[in-house]
Amino acid sequence: MAVLRSFTALALSAALALAGCAPTAPSALLSESAASSKPLAPGLPRVGAREVLIATTTTTQDTGLLDILLPAFQQSSGYGYKTIVHGTGAVLALAARGEADVVFSHAPESEKPWAARGYATSRRLVMVNDFVVVGPASDPAGAIGAGSAAEALRRIADRGAAFISRGDQSGTHVREMAIWKLAAVDPRGKLWYVESGAAQGQTLTIADQRDAYAISDRGTWLAFSQRIALAKLYEGDSELLNIYHVMPISREMFPGIAVNQTGGEAFAEFLLGAEGQKIIGQFGRDRYGEPLFRAVGGRSEADLGVRRA
Repeated sequence: MAVLRSFTALALSAALALAGCAPTAPSALLSESAASSKPLAPGLPRVGAREVLIATTTTTQDTGLLDILLPAFQQSSGYGYKTIVHGTGAVLALAARGEADVVFSHAPESEKPWAARGYATSRRLVMVNDFVVVGPASDPAGAIGAGSAAEALRRIADRGAAFISRGDQSGTHVREMAIWKLAAVDPRGKLWYVESGAAQGQTLTIADQRDAYAISDRGTWLAFSQRIALAKLYEGDSELLNIYHVMPISREMFPGIAVNQTGGEAFAEFLLGAEGQKIIGQFGRDRYGEPLFRAVGGRSEADLGVRRA
């Protein structure tokens, strides 16, 4: 295991150097609105009833959706905002410490048991898109001809073709691992399998530099497709559906921390209201010829035909 970690660290460092980027420090993931200029000290009680701390995932940031959605929320509601952007696993962990007012994430398998513990006042479906398997245009593993997402990954494993995983318990990583399980393949520890520990955009950049395969949400793929050479090779399997929920944090769970439950619920109502759903449903259409997400507020996973644990 030590050898694997060493290999992964070296591979990632080399890939990041080739890509001309560096891992993002956690402190760099905190952004603020113009109305909220004071830095937040994680773990400390927050002040300001008109400010909402939004914990969300890298895919909402890398696609550019937050750049449109959050200013509209501020103008509509009067709330200022701060955002913390991580993979879903880290987002749920910090929210479980009371370090957020609302979570906007995309890992149903992780969210359901988390919300069941009482951290959230509700868990509501906001939008969907899907994941795609991308890789070198030459497609040495033959993923493009696969009959399912699991078969595409199995072909990559059988060929021992380079695969870059986020490896960070994000929604993308959780879905990727579920598909590996369907393929009856455990890629961890294999020399061809590298965990980047990076956000979706950075992971795509690394895969591009290494001529490797990866899984990406469609939104980030579209946002990055004009700057990388990787090709979209497999899409359309229901197992690749990418589902986003919003979950306001319950103040009752954190009596010693000033969780802004009212502000978190205001953000949820904005996402699910007419303006938020319109922004989501139109986002990306002018630039990419298709929206990056489909607005499905008011519906359920069962309505989408999803039967995941």
